[in-house]
Amino acid sequence: MHLEGALTPHVLFKLASKNGITLPQDDEAFASPDALLQRYQRFTSLDDFLHYYYIGMSALVTASDFEDLAWDYFQHACADGVAHAEVFFDPQAHTSRGIKYNTVLEGFNNACQRAEENLGITTVLTSCYLRHLPPKDCLEFFEDEDVQKSYKAGVVRGIGLDSNEKDFPPENFTELFTKARDLGLNITAHAGEEGPASYISSALENLGVRRIDHGIKLVDDPKLIKTIASEKIMLTICPLSNVVLRCVDTVKDVPIRKFLEAGVPFSINSDDPAYFGGYILDNYVAVHKSFNLSVKEWENVVRAGIQGSWCTDARKTVLLSGLERVVADWEGKI
Repeated sequence: MHLEGALTPHVLFKLASKNGITLPQDDEAFASPDALLQRYQRFTSLDDFLHYYYIGMSALVTASDFEDLAWDYFQHACADGVAHAEVFFDPQAHTSRGIKYNTVLEGFNNACQRAEENLGITTVLTSCYLRHLPPKDCLEFFEDEDVQKSYKAGVVRGIGLDSNEKDFPPENFTELFTKARDLGLNITAHAGEEGPASYISSALENLGVRRIDHGIKLVDDPKLIKTIASEKIMLTICPLSNVVLRCVDTVKDVPIRKFLEAGVPFSINSDDPAYFGGYILDNYVAVHKSFNLSVKEWENVVRAGIQGSWCTDARKTVLLSGLERVVADWEGKI
């Protein structure tokens, strides 16, 4: 999930007031937190969502703002039973408006540490690069001294590729991802959300990713489905997000059943929960209501998420043991 995507209208208005940020006066959606929340229910596309997403970021100024945002998310995640969260952030969206990278990182990292110490939630912090920006700019940002320090120190353990997908194919960022692999970073990329299945192929072939964010357009390429299944490339599927952003009409149209039948590993995720009307448990419930998965099918989904995560092998062992206990508890009850 994207940490900036957990910025609820209530927290947004609170931080904007604290920091003296004037929200748009010519958009009635910003009349109140409730009005903004109602507007979030009428996104017409990914671009429409991103318009509000980037406006929301303007309220984030100090390290404590970023910590408050992430801590608010982790409390929601804890209430939903989350044990491990791999969280994205968009540093370029903040440095471009004058916020220092280390300010952003300090706040988010503090929240991650609090989540582990106080809530028992382990995390992996991942910086995403904005694909609508020139690849040269992204490469220069990657090579910034402070950014490199955060990677080499292990504070940030992966990179991703997000933002508008359609006109910005993955191969534009081959050099960036080659350098990231050379550093030993975990890598992933948004592909096949609004863009075609060919973007998934490109992310695999040109970027060298072993995980795909979203990836629902994979269903359009039967040959690629077999490759993804055989190579155990995990998709991070975000059902409610797909509906809200008009990628599909309903959760029933997300290719959950087709991926299960084809042996494609995937996890269920919340993407931008404050904007899409659902945290992680809401997404699980929506999938179950739409597909009525068996205990074995749910076990496969959760197992794929654990095995495809970037946490340590020791942590995976703990999480897999927890999964086995839950499955044993349910055995014979349905």
